[in-house]
Amino acid sequence: MFFRKIANYWNAVVNTGIHPGLSFIETRRTKLLNIVAIPGVVLTLYFCVLNLVQHRPLLALVNLIHTLADVLILYLNKKRRYLEARAAVIVFALLLYGISGFFFRNGVEFYLILVLVLIYLIYDNKWLLGFLSVLIISVIALVYYAPVIWDLKPLVPSGRILANLVIALGMVVIALIYFKSVHTEYQEQTEDQRKALDVLNRDKVKLFSVIAHDIRSPLATLEGLLLMFSNNHYSETDMKSAAVELHLKVSQLGETLNNLLRWTAGQMKGFHTEPADVLLAPLVNDALSTFEPNIRQKGLKLDMSVDGRTPVYADTNQLMIVLRNLISNAIKFSHQEGTITISASSDNKNVCLSVSDQGMGMDRERQETLFTFGYKPSYGTAGERGSGIGLVLCAEFIRQNNGEITVESAPGKGTTFRLTLPAGQEKTLEEIEEEWWA
Repeated sequence: MFFRKIANYWNAVVNTGIHPGLSFIETRRTKLLNIVAIPGVVLTLYFCVLNLVQHRPLLALVNLIHTLADVLILYLNKKRRYLEARAAVIVFALLLYGISGFFFRNGVEFYLILVLVLIYLIYDNKWLLGFLSVLIISVIALVYYAPVIWDLKPLVPSGRILANLVIALGMVVIALIYFKSVHTEYQEQTEDQRKALDVLNRDKVKLFSVIAHDIRSPLATLEGLLLMFSNNHYSETDMKSAAVELHLKVSQLGETLNNLLRWTAGQMKGFHTEPADVLLAPLVNDALSTFEPNIRQKGLKLDMSVDGRTPVYADTNQLMIVLRNLISNAIKFSHQEGTITISASSDNKNVCLSVSDQGMGMDRERQETLFTFGYKPSYGTAGERGSGIGLVLCAEFIRQNNGEITVESAPGKGTTFRLTLPAGQEKTLEEIEEEWWA
């Protein structure tokens, strides 16, 4: 428990100034500066006390100023003044390490090696890097080779010089290890994103190949029928009979195109969800009305038990798309004169809606790919065929509305889709009537 608290405090300080809008590179640079400044506060404060005890008040004052400088760097990062924080590192390091090393000969000029490494990890401008490199190297050479013109007593022991060298090099190693770990993590994320894009591109190729078939088939049928009718190869009676079948194919085509356009718009702009309290029953009835011709043609029976007062908290348009897709699938895979059951139950937190059919069903392997582009569309009981994108949309829209979609099925025993959505707030009788008649 104690170590966990320490780790939490450390992470909080290391992430000082980090916010979601900050780019990856700027986040990396800011964290690196924090990681160097935090031990800097501890070390300079320690040496400040040590030098006071050993009767070096001027050196202790320099250490105290350096402690305050490191605190200032953290403060500037917290206020998101990143450029000022980085400039403060360079200015204070050159002044304080230069003065302290020149007058007290305590080996702190070795910390300028750390500063030199930091500027190469933080800045990209080659002219700035060149200027700062020459400046830092010049300060190190001046401190190391310049003659002693002001001998401040008592001098620090030789062991202190070695300690400063070891600490400086250790901090360089820590900075490089951090940089390398972040760089490795970034490479792994980039590789994961590349793989995800490859999968998405393969899925798109599959999707458009399937959709091309679904669009071409009814259009070719329509073109052929119209051509034969215009050439008097079909009588008006035959044409009316063919029109019923053609109407179903064109309806399926329209639904496929609608799903494709919704999915494409979501990929380009992002799915925009605006949840609200809405009654479930009117939405189900509206969705069913769209498929009345299909239901009549197959002679299907409907068993609906959805309380007219059951509200859900969801985006109305997205939920309507989900309902239409699920009802369309139930009709497609139902046998002639079969039954489709739509029921809903609720508690204080969630509403569960199920759409069941007694149709073809599916095996476990197909269920596992049902909500992905890996799903291979199959033909319905009357030869209907979909693109498979509808269920992908359903899964995405339900997730956007903080819900869950599951499926239960077995070959020859039908399929049941279950939606779980957040429950909405109860409405008054007047509000219910307004929604029903809207």
